[in-house]
Amino acid sequence: MVNIAKTDIDIDVKDRDVLLEKLKHIPASIINNGEIKKHNTGVYFTDIPLHPFTKTANIDYKEAEDRGYFKLDILNVGVYEKVKDENHLQKLIDQEPDWSLLEHKEIVEQLFHIHNHFDILSTLKPKSVEQLAAVLAIIRPAKRHLLKQNWDDINQNVWKKPKDNSYYFKKSHAIGYALAICVQMNLMSNRQSF
Repeated sequence: MVNIAKTDIDIDVKDRDVLLEKLKHIPASIINNGEIKKHNTGVYFTDIPLHPFTKTANIDYKEAEDRGYFKLDILNVGVYEKVKDENHLQKLIDQEPDWSLLEHKEIVEQLFHIHNHFDILSTLKPKSVEQLAAVLAIIRPAKRHLLKQNWDDINQNVWKKPKDNSYYFKKSHAIGYALAICVQMNLMSNRQSF
C-alpha cells in the first residue's frame, strides 16, 4: 500500500494571473452532481487528466488528492501591492504593529481576513502575532467556543485538532495570515519610513 501525502498549501501572491501566465498549469476542478466547475484558487503544475471543454482537471480536487495529485492554492493577497521588494517586506514584518489600530472598527474593516470580525477583535484585544493568529482561528466555527475564554485557556486549546473533524485553522496558516495583517497595519500606520 502506498502512503499518499495529504497537503494543504496556499501561496499568497500580489497577482495570481500574472504568475499563472508565466507557468504551465492546469486549473483544479470541483465536480458536484456531475457538473464540473473551475476551482477558485487550486492549480496543478503536473500532468493530470484534462477535461476537453473546460480545460480544467477532469478529476474533482478531493479525488485527485486521494490519487496522489498535488494541488497548490494560489491566492491573491492585495496586502502585497504596496510592498516595494523583499527587503521592504522583511522590515514591515519585523516592525511591531500599533495594536491599538485593532480598536477602531473603520480600520479593522480594511484589514485582510478580519474585516468582518471587529466584534471578536474588540472582545479579545490581541497584542501579539500569536494572539492575532489565535483570533483568526477563533473566527472559524470549530474554535468559536473559545471566544469567552481567557488567553491562557485559548492558548491551551486553540491549536488542537477538533475531534468532530469540523473546520478549523491550522497554526501555520494562522501565523502566516497574522503576519500579513501586521504588514498591512504597518503600511497603514505611516510610522515607518523605509
